[in-house]
Amino acid sequence: MLNPRILLVIGGGIAAYKSCELVRLIRKQGGEVTCVLTDGGSHFVTPMTLAALSENQVHTTLWDLKNETEMGHIQLSRQADLVVVCPATADLIAKMAGGMADDLATTLLLATDKPVLAVPAMNVRMWQHPATRRNVATLRADGITVMEPDEGPMACGEYGPGRLPEPEAIWRRVDAMLTAPKPLAGRHVLVTAGPTWEPIDPVRYIANRSSGKQGFAIAAAAAEAGAQVTLVAGPVHLPTPAGVTRVDVESAREMAAAVDAALPADIAVMVAAVADWRPQSAAGVKIKKAAAGVPTLSLAENPDILAGLAASPRRPALLVGFAAETNDVIAHAREKLARKRVDMIVANDVSGDVMGGDANAVHIVRADGVTSLPEMAKGDVARALVERFADALVR
Repeated sequence: MLNPRILLVIGGGIAAYKSCELVRLIRKQGGEVTCVLTDGGSHFVTPMTLAALSENQVHTTLWDLKNETEMGHIQLSRQADLVVVCPATADLIAKMAGGMADDLATTLLLATDKPVLAVPAMNVRMWQHPATRRNVATLRADGITVMEPDEGPMACGEYGPGRLPEPEAIWRRVDAMLTAPKPLAGRHVLVTAGPTWEPIDPVRYIANRSSGKQGFAIAAAAAEAGAQVTLVAGPVHLPTPAGVTRVDVESAREMAAAVDAALPADIAVMVAAVADWRPQSAAGVKIKKAAAGVPTLSLAENPDILAGLAASPRRPALLVGFAAETNDVIAHAREKLARKRVDMIVANDVSGDVMGGDANAVHIVRADGVTSLPEMAKGDVARALVERFADALVR
């Protein structure tokens, strides 16, 4: 992109000094930088330094009377081509994940409609803490790009992941985001995600352990690639990714109807772990314990959404199924590929903590071979898959 406009949010960590070098690199490449300095960040770098390097006014407060009479935080959030949070501290990441807006930085991050890159930097224990991992997963599910921190010695004397990447590496990611092609522009991508709940009575149901995280990440990555995305989501508590149209369902039959209503689509990615069976009939009231013992459940087969799409006259140009297996992963995926008559199966081993976890390792199974991806964060898996979906669509 020629002369990109970058909004740089500088959090309060010792690594804030590296933001000065990042400003210099962006300016050297012809970019324009506007800095937003948090209160914490001002303890490490000064507005004067950033103003001199960026040749722009540095913004520090939401309570600037002149700017806010013109809704300055809205203008700042919309005028940039890319918003970069560097360093993204544990506190700032938590506020972003929670949708807080208690200062200028968090308010404009909540108000922006532009891509956001977060570059974490913090103590290794803070980076590895479950709360931070949850918050990072939330940001990625929301469509925010989160760089992995570097590993090495830290200012606190500890060693491990949590160091801010070098400014040159951050600039390369910025440049890649600004120049990234939109291979799915003009395409409609349909994604299913999460489990289904099949009611036994008003308080009980048959379900599975699917968290929906991988499907939501694929929907977010497809939107980043320029697609119009419809996400049919089972009952999960995940935020809707930016730029995605979400349809919430509970049962397999509701999901099948929602998928049919969303057609036509260029690509359908059936990530949801749809229950194979449901109770033949659901009780209208709670089933009570009785002297007669354990009740018997008669099961009925649920609609096969993937096979139905494969046989439909409105079959998407690219139809992708998922196979969650606990053994013989690739063999089962090959069998499913042939039986369902789809173009691609993405298979993974769920015998560990994949369901509900933040990482995944998948195998892409096609009639012409198998491609295995190493274990990565689910957001990175999603982006790798979407690249392959786009390639397959134009073959």
